[in-house]
Amino acid sequence: QVQLVESGGGLVQAGGSLRLSCAASGRTFSSYAMGWFRQAPGKEREFVAAISTSGNDRYYADSVKGRFTISRDNAKNTVYMQMNSLKPEDTAIYYCAQPKWPNTIVRTTTSYDYWGQGTQVTVSS
Repeated sequence: QVQLVESGGGLVQAGGSLRLSCAASGRTFSSYAMGWFRQAPGKEREFVAAISTSGNDRYYADSVKGRFTISRDNAKNTVYMQMNSLKPEDTAIYYCAQPKWPNTIVRTTTSYDYWGQGTQVTVSS
C-alpha cells in the first residue's frame, strides 16, 4: 500500500517562501515520477509541477514557472517543492501524487492513483 505524507505548509506573507516535502512508501520510489497539485476553495484540483524518476526532467504550470522548484531525493524517498515569491493566488491545499505507471511523467489528475492527505498553504496579502 502506497502512502504519501506531505508536510511544510503554513501561513506566509506575500513574497515569502515555503518548502513542501512529501515522504513516500510502498512502491519503489525511484521507479515513479512524482507530481504536485493544488486545489483552492471552489476550484478544481490543478497541476503544479512534476518530476521524472531521475530528477532530470521537470515540468511546471505556467502560473508557477520561475517561482517554484520541484526536486527529489531517491535515497530518502522524498519529493520537495520549493515555493518562492508566493502570491495570495497560490493559497490552496497542496497534494503530492504518484502516477499509475512507472517511468511515466504526466500532468493530468486522472493519471495519478495515489495521493497524499494534503497540506494547507495560505498566502496573505
